[in-house]
Amino acid sequence: MKALRLPLAWAFLAALIILGAPAAAQNLSAPAASPKLDSGDTAWMLTSSVLVLMMTIPGLALFYAGMVRKKNILATLAQSFGATCVITILWMIIGYSMAFTDGGSHNAWIGGFKYFLLGPLNTNINLASPLAPTIPETVYMFFQMTFAIITPALIAGALADRMKYSAFLLFMGAWLLLVYCPIAHWVWGNGWLGKAGALDFAGGTVVHLNAGTAGLVAALMLGKRKGLGSENMAPHNLAYSVIGASLLWVGWFGFNAGSAVESHDGQAGMAAAATQIATAAAALAWMFAEWVVAKKPSVLGMVSGAVAGLVAITPASGFVNPTGALIIGIAAGVVCYLAAVHMKKALGFYDDALDCFGVHGVGGALGALMTGMFASHAINSAAHGWLIDHNFDQMKLQLEDIGATFFYCGAMTFVILLAIKYTVGLRVSEEVEVEGLDINLHGEVVQA
Repeated sequence: MKALRLPLAWAFLAALIILGAPAAAQNLSAPAASPKLDSGDTAWMLTSSVLVLMMTIPGLALFYAGMVRKKNILATLAQSFGATCVITILWMIIGYSMAFTDGGSHNAWIGGFKYFLLGPLNTNINLASPLAPTIPETVYMFFQMTFAIITPALIAGALADRMKYSAFLLFMGAWLLLVYCPIAHWVWGNGWLGKAGALDFAGGTVVHLNAGTAGLVAALMLGKRKGLGSENMAPHNLAYSVIGASLLWVGWFGFNAGSAVESHDGQAGMAAAATQIATAAAALAWMFAEWVVAKKPSVLGMVSGAVAGLVAITPASGFVNPTGALIIGIAAGVVCYLAAVHMKKALGFYDDALDCFGVHGVGGALGALMTGMFASHAINSAAHGWLIDHNFDQMKLQLEDIGATFFYCGAMTFVILLAIKYTVGLRVSEEVEVEGLDINLHGEVVQA
């Protein structure tokens, strides 16, 4: 009996091969199946989404709150927290649909309304977006929501200490729908800039130049803080700012590496490495530049340099090699230091309180431009940069992206703020500003 087992086993195996051969041949000739949801990609993107949310609350909230005077700390924290709540609801209702769905004949400029109240996701939780086919669209929507939250919230750095809270919340909502959603669609939602080939891996123009430009316009329309230049406006608690900047740094790996929208190859890993390298380089570059000019390396300068590096590497993180990341970081540290400290002082006509434009506007534009310089086809098949791949046309596309974002954002931000100015008003009264926003707008004060 034992002697028969081996021949029978071989016969059974041969039968399986013969019977399976036609099916195998048929599978070889069949078209490739559409991508399936990937558990690893999904887990990574859920993690990235939470990391990006952490960048706003508590990261950005603490970073900004530490730089204002004691009487305005709670009001500054409330801006980040309130923006998070307002934008979450608007994104769910219509923002996601406007930014990331097909708008039919107007698809190049704005999305459609198919996802109003996230309708399709109410009946199919495993639905995948064409923009991220290996993760559920619920996860992709949540990830993009966290970007939509932090972008308007960044603008608060330019208007600190003097804006009404009611006006701020109205501005956050209107700016999200009229500025952020269209520009996000242009670049990431299969719109005209993305189709043309503009490179923005994680938001150099969509997030940072966009927010920085709006911050500049807001600072100009609000006017300067009362007492600027004659009163002490030193940060009350730089420890808050260091903690906030550190949370931003850690959360930024979700921001940049998460923008790979997958974890099954090396793209997310390279984006993470580029982010770390550029951030450290920019912090050192700002520190040494300040050391040379001001004779002391300030703690605020170091953390501001780190944020500048994070900003500048954002559009490039998935397109450049480590050397490119190092150069971008060094450039960001020096250029943003000059813009935030010396250019603002030399020009003198705007009060960008916490350097939203100097860091995010200038850093975002610089990063977008240097993405065109150092993008490499060897790192990302979608990229063909100037210095490595000898494609100077990429620089033209990057300039087009920068120009379109700057001018559209600037014009629309002005219109939104003008409308708010002549309805609820933009700025608190002089008495409220002098006494402090915390006690007057929120009825609370920081005791310690």
